[in-house]
Amino acid sequence: MIKTLAFAAAAAVLMSGAVQAQEPPAAGASPRIDAIRKAGELRVGVLANIPWLVENTSGTGEAWDGPVWTLAKEYAKLLNVKLTPVLVSHETKVPVLAANQVDMTISPLAETPERLKVVDFVLYSNTSVCMFGLANNPKFAGAKTVDALNSPDVTIAYFTGGAEEAWVKSRFPNAKLRGVAGSGAAPVEEIMAKRADATPINRVPLVGLQKKVKGLAVLPQENNCQDSTEKASPVGLAIDKNQDSYATWLRAVAKRMETQLKADEQRVVNAL
Repeated sequence: MIKTLAFAAAAAVLMSGAVQAQEPPAAGASPRIDAIRKAGELRVGVLANIPWLVENTSGTGEAWDGPVWTLAKEYAKLLNVKLTPVLVSHETKVPVLAANQVDMTISPLAETPERLKVVDFVLYSNTSVCMFGLANNPKFAGAKTVDALNSPDVTIAYFTGGAEEAWVKSRFPNAKLRGVAGSGAAPVEEIMAKRADATPINRVPLVGLQKKVKGLAVLPQENNCQDSTEKASPVGLAIDKNQDSYATWLRAVAKRMETQLKADEQRVVNAL
């Protein structure tokens, strides 16, 4: 009985701490939150980046969708203010923070050392790379891991000047590398024509490609490569630097919603 009461008391303390961690900072603790409350709105920089932030152009329903929109709505709800999207571009999505034109940029950003010098991140996902080839290609089918593709018997195609070029060259120094001109998600034609055995692709467009092109296999195999750590980079929303109370609260809410945000992301990916 005593142990049961002690356990219940400890659980209550933990739950109380979790709730308090998500309560917005009190007045005076965060100048940013004070300003948001005074304005009655949470201004968020928006620029579509699937699957995290999707623009709805159908004319019905909410204008935006995706896990970071879900997260932003929760912030606005907890602050008891309206959520106001502010359109930004690739060039302005970071500078608008220092210019105080938005309270956060929810256009999904990969965390990089350069960006960390000027903004702070609230991370909620990641981006990474998969390798795919034909399921009936013995060289690809026989490779059970990405490491196994680093072989002189394997030809790996990539787009010259593409985001994966440098990574391919360092990741597969022993393979035959085939750089081709082009753009898009991946040089699919090289695989289908059997001029290459494998090629990289971001984990998100992979799902849509598999629906359009049958007979593909992917590495890593687990969870259809959606948990890949190859060329991984954290993804999050950004706020201006030196707002510790604000950042701490935002991260606490994102942590609490982690499971929901992951499910929301998977919903969008599955619909691609």
